[in-house]
Amino acid sequence: MVTTRTSRLLVLLGAGAIALTACDKSVNGKAAPNAPASPSASTGNPFADRNQCALLDQILSGTGYPKAKSSIAQERKACVTQKSSGGLNATDVALLLQEDQRYDSDIKNTTQARSGSLGGRKFIEDPAELGSAGQCTISMSVQTDSRAIILVTGGKDTAASCKTAEDLATKLDPLLPKG
Repeated sequence: MVTTRTSRLLVLLGAGAIALTACDKSVNGKAAPNAPASPSASTGNPFADRNQCALLDQILSGTGYPKAKSSIAQERKACVTQKSSGGLNATDVALLLQEDQRYDSDIKNTTQARSGSLGGRKFIEDPAELGSAGQCTISMSVQTDSRAIILVTGGKDTAASCKTAEDLATKLDPLLPKG
């Protein structure tokens, strides 16, 4: 059974997938067409030997989330899971592994986004990415032209969603390819 919140997350993932193929958007807000693949990107997919659902299950281990499932929007690249805390309150978590997409492209909320480094890996945190309170996205650099994205949506507390996303990014970092 697909809940309204899960449907909304799937729509967000689908919209993100469409937007990501159209153009890049840097943190400074200047839109530009996607750049051609660099030689490093054409050598292969850095995620070829990784399963996004297994990674999501691993970083959520012990937190009460059910087994992650492939997203309808991006079946081969994204997984989602949802934990209900009773009533209408639920927290959705998604993990996307995207080759040939830079971590700093397609930032929606450029006025609130912040960049940083986690274990030497660059990231951008985008709170309330599509204007939805309680949502937070962290896009992490993986090699030169690929990224891992953690999306957390839960309730109306954006700061809590960002804290959850940061904790998950910390667990995910050592499981991703370096370089």
